[in-house]
Amino acid sequence: MPIFYQLEPHLSVAEFRDLLVRSTLGERRPIDREDLLRGMLEKADIIMTARIEGELVGVARAISDFHFCTYLSDLAVDVAWQRQRIGRELIQNTHEAGGLHTTLILLSAPAAVSYYPHIGMQKHDSCWIIPKQ
Repeated sequence: MPIFYQLEPHLSVAEFRDLLVRSTLGERRPIDREDLLRGMLEKADIIMTARIEGELVGVARAISDFHFCTYLSDLAVDVAWQRQRIGRELIQNTHEAGGLHTTLILLSAPAAVSYYPHIGMQKHDSCWIIPKQ
C-alpha cells in the first residue's frame, strides 16, 4: 500500500488526538485538553502527515523560522505502522519543508532514544529545559 506524505496545515484536532493515542505519544501530550491540542496545531509552522488509504498513520508537527532552525516537537506513528520507515520519511519531509539549510532539533521520548541514531541523527548533550508548571 502506498504511503502519502503531505503538508496538512488544517489537520483536525480529532484526527491528531486519535493518532497521538495510537502512537503512545498521547501518554506525554494533553489529549484530554482539546483547547491545548487545537493551539498546538494552530501555532505549528509545519504539520506533515502520512496517510494510507486516507487513514492518518503518522504526523510530524514542527516550529521553524525557515532560516536557521526547525524544532520537531511531535513525531507520532501509529504503533500498528511502526518499523515501516514512516517516522524517517516524516522527519525528512519535515526538514525539507523547514529548509534543509536549517538545523532540525527534537527532544526524544525516553522509549525512542535508540531510534534516532539508527536513522542518522546526532545526539546533542547540551539541551536544557524549564519544565512546565
